[in-house]
Amino acid sequence: MARKRHSDEDVLKLLREIELKLTAGDDVALACRSVGISDTTYYNWRKRFGGMGRSQLSEMKSLAKENARLKKIVAELELDKLIVKESLNHLKPRA
Repeated sequence: MARKRHSDEDVLKLLREIELKLTAGDDVALACRSVGISDTTYYNWRKRFGGMGRSQLSEMKSLAKENARLKKIVAELELDKLIVKESLNHLKPRA
């Protein structure tokens, strides 16, 4: 079966729709089936996005982007540090 990819905004919308169906009295399997996902997917999404609003989602995305940028900077600095160490080892007088 082909795998569908939902954007984070779509996931939040589907979770909200399922919540409304659950409060109306449907069970989880029926509510999930009506929006076209499995109940396993629902539980995974709920664990990841549960109780999150759009503003929190955008904040999470910006923090993830900032984290990736900082990780890249740290990797470049580590590489620079190794280069400096190697060049200092070559400059040391051998006794």
